[in-house]
Amino acid sequence: MPGVVWERSARADGADAPPRFGPPSTVGLLVPVVISFLIQVPAAIGISFWMHSPRGWAALSVTLAAASALCLLAARRHPGPTVAVVAALTAVDLFVPPDAGPPFVALAFAIIAACLRGARLWALVSVGVGWLAAVIGSGLLDTTWHPFRIALTTFGLALCFAIGESIRARLAHAAARRDQLAERRRTAEQDERTRIARELHDVLAHSLSQISVQSGVGLHLFDREPERAREALSSIRALSAVGLDEVRGVLSFLRGDEASNPQTAPLTPQPQLADLAALVRERTAMGLTVTLRDTREDAAPRSAVQTTAYRIVQEALTNVVRHSAATTATVTVDHNGSDLVVEVEDDGMGIAPADVEGAGLRGMRERADLADGTLTVGTGPRGGTVVIARLPWEGPR
Repeated sequence: MPGVVWERSARADGADAPPRFGPPSTVGLLVPVVISFLIQVPAAIGISFWMHSPRGWAALSVTLAAASALCLLAARRHPGPTVAVVAALTAVDLFVPPDAGPPFVALAFAIIAACLRGARLWALVSVGVGWLAAVIGSGLLDTTWHPFRIALTTFGLALCFAIGESIRARLAHAAARRDQLAERRRTAEQDERTRIARELHDVLAHSLSQISVQSGVGLHLFDREPERAREALSSIRALSAVGLDEVRGVLSFLRGDEASNPQTAPLTPQPQLADLAALVRERTAMGLTVTLRDTREDAAPRSAVQTTAYRIVQEALTNVVRHSAATTATVTVDHNGSDLVVEVEDDGMGIAPADVEGAGLRGMRERADLADGTLTVGTGPRGGTVVIARLPWEGPR
C-alpha cells in the first residue's frame, strides 16, 4: 500500500516483535518541526510587517522563531537540552518588539516530547526558570503584560505538561499490557509444551517399555522355546502398531486436524476405565501378575476423568515394570463420595525418600492437578510403592 511502511523490530529476548504498520519514524520527527516552522515564521514576519517593527528587531524575531522550530530536530535524541534551548529562545522573544510576538508552538512540542522521553525534570526546570526570568526581566525592563496574557500563557504551559503526562501514561499502560499479553503467550506456550511432552511420554513410555520387555523375552527364549518367542514377537508387532496409532493420533490433535476429517482424525479413541482390563492383561503377560479390583458398580465418571485415571494407572504400571522389580501389583478403582479413587500398589523395592521425581511421576501429578485432583506416592503395606489418585467424579470445576 502506498504511504504505509511495514516494520518488524527485534525484541530484547531475541524474538521478533509483531509487525508494526504506520508512517516512517522520520515523519514523526519532522511533523512537529514543520508545523512549528510554518506557524511561527510566517506569524513573526506578518506581525513585524503589520506593527512596522524595525528591520533588526524583525530579523531577530524571525530568527528566534525559525531557530526554536529547527531545534526540535534534536528532540528525539536529546529531549532535555532541546526543551531547555527552546524555552530560552521563547523567553528571549518575549522581550523583542513588538509586544505581540508569534505563538511559540515549538515550546509545546518540546515540553510534550520531554515528558514522553523521560526528561520531565528538564522540562519543569527549563520552563520554570524561563518563566521566572521573564517575570523578573519584565520588572527590570519596565515591561508590562496584560494579566490575561500571563494567565493564558501559564494555563497553556500547564496544559502542555498535562498532555505530555497523559500520553506518557497511556503509552506506559499500553507497554505494560503488551508485556502482560506476551507473558500470557509464553505461559500458554510453556503449558502446551508440557502437555505435549506428557502426552508423548505416556504413549511412548508405555509402548516402548512393553516392547523392550517382550524383545528381551523373545531373545531369551528364541532357541529353547520358539513358540513363546514367536508370541513375544507377535506381541511386539501389535504393541508397535498400537503405539504408532496413538502417536499419530496425538500428532494429529496437535496439528489441529479436524476430527470430522476421516483422513486426519485420531486413529485411536481416548482410553477409558473399561480399557483397564486390557491394560492389566498386557502387564500380566509380561511376567508381572496384576490384579484389577473395580468396585464402582458400573458407575462411570466423565470421559475426561476416565482418561486421566487410565493414564495414571498406565504410567504407574510402567514404573512398576521398569523400576520396582515387583512380582505382583494391584489396581483398585473405587467410587468414594464425590471422588474417583484409583490406587496402584506393588510388592517391589519401594521408593527411597531421597529419590528424585522423574518425568513419569511429574506427568501423573500434572494430570491429577489438571483434573483438580490429588496424587500421593508412598510406601505400601507390602513394602512396595503405592500410588493413590483422587479425582473429582464430575471433572474439574
